[in-house]
Amino acid sequence: MSRYDPASVEAKWQAQWASADVFTAKRDESKPKYYVLEMFPYPSGRIHIGHVRNYTMGDVIARYKLSTGHNVLHPMGWDAFGMPAENAAMASGGHPGQWTYDNIAVMRDQMKPLGLSIDWSREFATCDPEYYGQQQAMFIDFLEKGLVYRKNAVVNWDPIDMTVLANEQVIDGKGWRSGAPVERRELTQWFFRISDYSEELLDALDDLKDWPEKVRTMQANWIGKSRGMRVTFPLSARVADMEGIEVFTTRPDTLMGASFLGISPDHPIAKELEKDNAQLADFNAECRRTGTSEVDLETAEKRGFDTGLTVRHPLDPAWELPIWVANFILMDYGTGAIFGCPAHDQRDLDFARKYGLPVTDTFVALDDPARVENTAFVPMKSEKVKWINHFAGLDEATGDEAIDATIAFAERRGWGKGVTQYRLRDWGLSRQRYWGCPIPVIHCETCGIVPEKKENLPVKLPEDVSFDKPGNPLDRHPTWRDCSCPKCGAAAKRETDTMDTFVDSSWYYARFTSPRAATPTNADDAAYWMNVDQYIGGIEHAILHLLYSRFFARAMNICGHLPDSAREPFNALFTQGMVTHEIYQTRDEKGRPVYHLPEEVDRDSKTVKATGEAIEIVPSAKMSKSKKNVVDPVAIIEHFGADTARWFMLSDSPPERDVEWTAAGAEATFKHLQRVWRIAEDIRNSTGEGAADMTADAALARETAKTIRDVTDGIEGFAFNTSVAKLYAFTNTIAKSKASRSARAQAMRVMAQLMSPMVPHLAEEVWSALGGEGLVATAAWPEADPVLLVEDSVTLPIQVNGKRRSELTVAKDLPRDEIEKLALEDAAVQRLLNGGQPKKLIVVPGRIINVVV
Repeated sequence: MSRYDPASVEAKWQAQWASADVFTAKRDESKPKYYVLEMFPYPSGRIHIGHVRNYTMGDVIARYKLSTGHNVLHPMGWDAFGMPAENAAMASGGHPGQWTYDNIAVMRDQMKPLGLSIDWSREFATCDPEYYGQQQAMFIDFLEKGLVYRKNAVVNWDPIDMTVLANEQVIDGKGWRSGAPVERRELTQWFFRISDYSEELLDALDDLKDWPEKVRTMQANWIGKSRGMRVTFPLSARVADMEGIEVFTTRPDTLMGASFLGISPDHPIAKELEKDNAQLADFNAECRRTGTSEVDLETAEKRGFDTGLTVRHPLDPAWELPIWVANFILMDYGTGAIFGCPAHDQRDLDFARKYGLPVTDTFVALDDPARVENTAFVPMKSEKVKWINHFAGLDEATGDEAIDATIAFAERRGWGKGVTQYRLRDWGLSRQRYWGCPIPVIHCETCGIVPEKKENLPVKLPEDVSFDKPGNPLDRHPTWRDCSCPKCGAAAKRETDTMDTFVDSSWYYARFTSPRAATPTNADDAAYWMNVDQYIGGIEHAILHLLYSRFFARAMNICGHLPDSAREPFNALFTQGMVTHEIYQTRDEKGRPVYHLPEEVDRDSKTVKATGEAIEIVPSAKMSKSKKNVVDPVAIIEHFGADTARWFMLSDSPPERDVEWTAAGAEATFKHLQRVWRIAEDIRNSTGEGAADMTADAALARETAKTIRDVTDGIEGFAFNTSVAKLYAFTNTIAKSKASRSARAQAMRVMAQLMSPMVPHLAEEVWSALGGEGLVATAAWPEADPVLLVEDSVTLPIQVNGKRRSELTVAKDLPRDEIEKLALEDAAVQRLLNGGQPKKLIVVPGRIINVVV
């Protein structure tokens, strides 16, 4: 054929790979293993171009490692539980399971034409009872080891999704899925003890050398290690059985600037006082309806309620501080209480000015001793300041020095203790929804909380549920909810909360090592395949998914489901950029934007095809369904073929950066791949060797060796775009080469091998056409002949009076006098000499030629 036809070629080679079982992973102790994994998708119903980029990157690595002799595991599954399925069921009257499995079938059919080297035999969805049954078994193991527990807690409540959210799922005070303002409620919830591992999770970040620094920093900040002091302020009058209020502070050095003591609306004292104070009860209730994020609390108007009670300052029993309930204090941070130091904290200063509380400076700047007015003085802890009010008698000292002195002073006198605290809180996993993994415990009036027997797992979700009423349908499903106690046999009730869907994705990487095992993992398979050698996904998962997965790997290790070596599950992490596209819009009669799909507009005339309206082209932005700047990869594959989509995703930008999808770019990619095929066809159809040109053959062999080296380095370094650039150049080299047919055919076979990770279908076709043995997918990766990589010439820049004017390429071993002669014969040098002789001519061998005229 003279024209490459992706539609027939790609299907043909995918069938051959499947027939040869090329990508089915089997444990083989004789080979080094390599486990590459992309974050698995949510089955929303359609793949998007971002999926193409993400999975193509992983596929390049997987195919390359297969060619270098590794036993490769490259699996695929579906993160299938969650609110979208339940919302779809509510909207349509169907069942979330049917919606989910229908979507999985569609997306699988959309993904397979990409030609990914995936072991589809390991596929599973997290909503499969076989998967979540093993998750339930692990929950029981965690319960036995004390890694999970139940308690009353103030939680983030999403009033739209009607479920609890973890702190990490509250974005700017709103639910991460619904976007609704989050409220605070007190509920009995299940928690994972992730906070017990704060120090280990933080320290281990230093060993994750192949993770992006930004991700490690984000996790370190979220874990939030801080050193400070715990101090108790005695109550002036006892409240119930409470005699004092404990405070944790990172700035104990500012105690002499204390103006008030603030407590959370959920503090035990606030809750005790609201029983007899309707105004306080209303205030607390209003506070609980506000957002819970740090940003939300910092930007909201600072409001408080004077309880009328006081505490005594720990340094002076005669010094009393008023107790205020404040809307910016959360119960689950620190102790739920703070001492306000308005002079050195802007939030406290705003509060103090609003309610007429005193402002007392404890230190001032060395170069500006002015007292605080409306802007708090908050220097870096490392900055030296002048202390004007410190009980330890400090004069000039940094904040760090003052903090250490304060803690030492307090510990000697017994009224304070230096402690290290963490921002990370235990992971609340209870969700009041149907479409999730049931928590496998039973509530018995006699026995209390009893785990289900493992032989009764999985505890399956009932099929006959209704979403016609708000809330969790499991709460109103008596035949599922009502059961017998596994311990005493009495009537009991199942736990109706289901697990946070982030639990499902926190261990799927381990299940892939043995997806059909009768236990969560198989010890031999886990020991062989773990860890994930290369993990790929978006940076938006830096805290939620990645931090939870790190904890889960440790918990699984403690319970015997993963080896010690897998306590950190991902050896290397790569976070890819987004795919962007221009936005096309017109305006309605009120001037509001009306968005149009790319296929609806004529970009050349800048009009809507159907109406002829002029369009505005908004610069490239993140793809969004609402703004219709999405590209359908299925349509791209049908029109250009999968290899075009793959090559474009790899070629236009470094993989960690955003890439803009353009129709012109896709068209240019398609034309280039057609050109590669034409060159292969020309070589195949040429007759005889032609005139022997040993110099041309040798030159092509050297360029082939350099290309092998450079493409290999690009893949190894995750610089796929540089590898693609080298292959573009190599295409031109082969096209222009005057080498013999056999030399060009050999170079083109190497081209097929080097292109195979990126465009595997075209690579197979070229390999087959030019006599390659077997499949290029299983051929050994080419090695560059080191002899051919040795440069036998060198290019020397020529400087005239300090300015670069020309360059000279000479043999590396050319004598100095010969180099001087050639330099003086250079046209640029001759022009500047203007018939004269140079004052000085200096040759630095292998580096530069300097001419002074």
